[in-house]
Amino acid sequence: MDDISRMLHMARLQATLDKRCLLGDSTTMVVQPGAEREVPFHVLLEGECQFEVDGRLFRMVAGDVIVLPAAVRHRIITAGAAPGRGTVEATGSTFTRTSSAGGGPAVIDLFCGHYRVAPGAGAILFGSLPTPVHVSLFDSEDGRSVLLQLSALMRAEADHDGAGSAAIMSALCTVLIALVLRTSSSSGAHHQLWTAAADAQVGDVIRRVLSSPGQGWSIAGLARESAMSRATFIRRFHAATEMTFGQFLVRTRLMCAADLLAGTDRTVSSISAEVGYRSESAFTRAFREALGATPARFRREQKVQSL
Repeated sequence: MDDISRMLHMARLQATLDKRCLLGDSTTMVVQPGAEREVPFHVLLEGECQFEVDGRLFRMVAGDVIVLPAAVRHRIITAGAAPGRGTVEATGSTFTRTSSAGGGPAVIDLFCGHYRVAPGAGAILFGSLPTPVHVSLFDSEDGRSVLLQLSALMRAEADHDGAGSAAIMSALCTVLIALVLRTSSSSGAHHQLWTAAADAQVGDVIRRVLSSPGQGWSIAGLARESAMSRATFIRRFHAATEMTFGQFLVRTRLMCAADLLAGTDRTVSSISAEVGYRSESAFTRAFREALGATPARFRREQKVQSL
């Protein structure tokens, strides 16, 4: 299994399409924060609009996807000279259809939904991403081709909106997040995604650590193997991931540990050793700091939730 597929498997995410928005000009749609561990997303299939979060404006064009690892209030805004207007909604069997108050032709076709992620690996994975994640799947021929096929399926299923639509839309939205995580951020974005590091050597290091998190990784050793000085390795790793190598290593190890705690009956001690901790106490401290619970308590809570 490749690294992104493995991370999404560990995240145990559940994808839900909430709305299809066919909005006209001069429209503002306000989106309130969701529940804990809900990660909203928006994919623009046609037209152009602005996305506002925390006082920052992002231009969205067809092919753009925005994901909000930290669920916060945000707005979708379409241009126009007329006085601003709100939205009206019509509830369907699977999702809500949103349009501009007062009617008129649509200038954007926007699908909105959310991912619900597991409290362990999922929370760590999405917590390591910037808010917002903003990528353009049209920046590459591969991304354009896949999104065009995906958008055709989403639109067809949206028009059907009947038996099986919820499951089909969930699967399509899961495809979407996989595309996002393997795509470098758009040129106008403020952040890069470490899951799609543009620096090939850094990307190779990321893949190696993800495949074997328990190995005794060190900056000195990785720098030497990458034919870099220690200072150059540190600088390039941070530039490509917006994390220190130490932060990345801890997050990777804890993602794998949370997955093993939730999915196996192995002892905390054996899991701690497998992901690279020399002592169970050090592992417990790091796990509690990241997730707010000891490994044993985390496992108990996961078992209760699965009943």
